[in-house]
Amino acid sequence: MIKADYKKYILHFKQPAATSRGVYTERIIWFLFVFDSDNPAQIGIGECAPLPGLSPELDAGFTEKLTDICKNIERYYDRMPTDLTEFSSLKMGMETAFLDYQNKGTKIFHRNAFTEGKRGIKINGLVWMGRQEFLDEQIRSKLNDGYTCIKLKVGAIDFEAELALIKKIRRKYGAQNVAIRVDANGAFCPAEVMDKFKKLAALDVHSIEQPVKPGQHDLLARLCADSPLPIALDEELIGINSIRQKQELLDYIHPQFLVLKPSLHGGFGGCSEWLELAQASNIGWWITSALESNIGLNAIAQWVSTLESNLHHGLGTGQLFTNNFDSPLSLVNTELRYDINKPWRLSSLFND
Repeated sequence: MIKADYKKYILHFKQPAATSRGVYTERIIWFLFVFDSDNPAQIGIGECAPLPGLSPELDAGFTEKLTDICKNIERYYDRMPTDLTEFSSLKMGMETAFLDYQNKGTKIFHRNAFTEGKRGIKINGLVWMGRQEFLDEQIRSKLNDGYTCIKLKVGAIDFEAELALIKKIRRKYGAQNVAIRVDANGAFCPAEVMDKFKKLAALDVHSIEQPVKPGQHDLLARLCADSPLPIALDEELIGINSIRQKQELLDYIHPQFLVLKPSLHGGFGGCSEWLELAQASNIGWWITSALESNIGLNAIAQWVSTLESNLHHGLGTGQLFTNNFDSPLSLVNTELRYDINKPWRLSSLFND
């Protein structure tokens, strides 16, 4: 008989991580365990990693729903209920736990060139927020490492200082050599946004994520129609759950790109719906992780490995936390790869 349990786990950052929602020193996640009562050694593990300030589920009875899932796991296993639409990270955790359970706890859900160690996933080099010197140091390091796609957070310091950093990249690397993505996390005010777009476009910036705060659909539709810079939606997609709502949003705003995070945008099933609609509307996309541990990152990377995409994805590298889990995931020449010779080490998950 299938059973389930869960455990709260706190990841500790190696150094404080500044985001638009504040500075992280730790990351709280929950692991869902699915197992057979007659064979408890066969355990499927899924990671539920809602983000404070972004995940609506944290205000919608997250732990109560997780408890209900564990008590009624057979019902959830037979059919994913529709009452999980507001619980994106729980959906991702359940999808992962069920796949892992079905694959005898191997953590391999898709047997392909990626999990055989023959092919990597192209990722962008992420530059964290901070003072100008810190930003400059990170950019220099990413370029020296050979990244051909750099993602910069903008809106944290003076915009002209941020432009100066981009100009420094462009003096050495043209757009054909290094793509630059910027992410405003909704920081631009409507009165100034178009002027900033023009300055960024003049530097051959690839795209800008979420330039203004979510919910301003009329403004975003005008910006997507008139901007010289391609616009990618990210936070705008949170809480848009039904196929009808998703289609209406894309039809109204007409973005150039979508940035999809399974922990925030409906799990793998919800993200797959977004991808299908985006492809039908000729909208580009890429996949991003959201500060998950290597367990969640592994699930996201394997899902990405099944998709057809030539763009760089925003996947983590597993190197942010002091107490992450050793795994086959590794960074090789700016690609995320799966090393079949590296084992999983999960003792800290079960011993804490």
